[in-house]
Amino acid sequence: MDTVLDQAIDIAREAAVETANDDAAVGVHVGSAKAGERLVTHLFACTLQGYHGWVWSVTLARAPRAKAVTVCESELIPTDDALLAPAWIPWADRVQPGDLDASMMLPFVKEDSRLVPGYEATGDTDADALAIYEFGLGRERVLGPEGREDVAQRWARGSHGKTAPSAIASAAPCSTCAFFVPLTGSLRMAFGACTNEWSQSDGRVVAVDHGCGAHSQTDVERQQSQWPETDPVFENDVPVAFDLATPDPEPEADPKVDDAVDVSAVPDAEATTDGDAKPEADATVEVDATVEVADAASADAVAEPVVEPVADSPADASLDSLEVAAETSAEPDAR
Repeated sequence: MDTVLDQAIDIAREAAVETANDDAAVGVHVGSAKAGERLVTHLFACTLQGYHGWVWSVTLARAPRAKAVTVCESELIPTDDALLAPAWIPWADRVQPGDLDASMMLPFVKEDSRLVPGYEATGDTDADALAIYEFGLGRERVLGPEGREDVAQRWARGSHGKTAPSAIASAAPCSTCAFFVPLTGSLRMAFGACTNEWSQSDGRVVAVDHGCGAHSQTDVERQQSQWPETDPVFENDVPVAFDLATPDPEPEADPKVDDAVDVSAVPDAEATTDGDAKPEADATVEVDATVEVADAASADAVAEPVVEPVADSPADASLDSLEVAAETSAEPDAR
């Protein structure tokens, strides 16, 4: 260790403060190390925020048999436990699944290990056109074995595989559901698309051993209504029970009601020139047979009784007397 350079701590600090442009950014002296012949590096703690584990490094040197110290370089360097930014990754390699949106476009990957050529050109223009367009081999590259294995494992581990919570709780797998449409190609034995609009997997690729509560063959036991019961109705602090199924009985008629006829319901009679009272032509009076007329005079005004004698009857004399009495009682009215 060069003694002159090892003791030149103040010169090294001044160089570190000049590099940091702030005296408060340079902390205590951490130590020194021999960097070469007549070459020593001094380290000072960095007190800047966000630079945990970083130090100021100042390298000093001197000429042979000279006492003057010269600053070679001064910089900020990280130690083993320093807080560092992640290593730089190109944008094309930094994009992860799910980062792509409608305004982005991924770069072309020529050597993609997941893909294999869809067809091989023969060099014959007509033959290649026939193979590409007539036989439907229009895709230059297709998914290879490695790509199929990768996507199968990713889908099986995803939210629509057999380990999803809905699949564990389901009573039957998607492979037995009527809404399951298998994929084509080699993946048809493991995956398909869900077409049930009531399922949370509608329009998504699901595994054959996935499942949900919208399976076409599942059913649940019918339960009673969970609608909350309403509070009872109180009348004078007493609960009132309502039975909507049984109507209230109609009140019975009181047998002690007066049997008198309501004369207001009978239309007014008009007096004729011969003194007989006759009802209007359009008026119809219905009188219950059980009602007894108390006033004989009002009954005569409604209808004049007609008594016809019965032939060969021993009561002819009494009937004749009744007719005479009736005519006698009617004559004062006519006058």
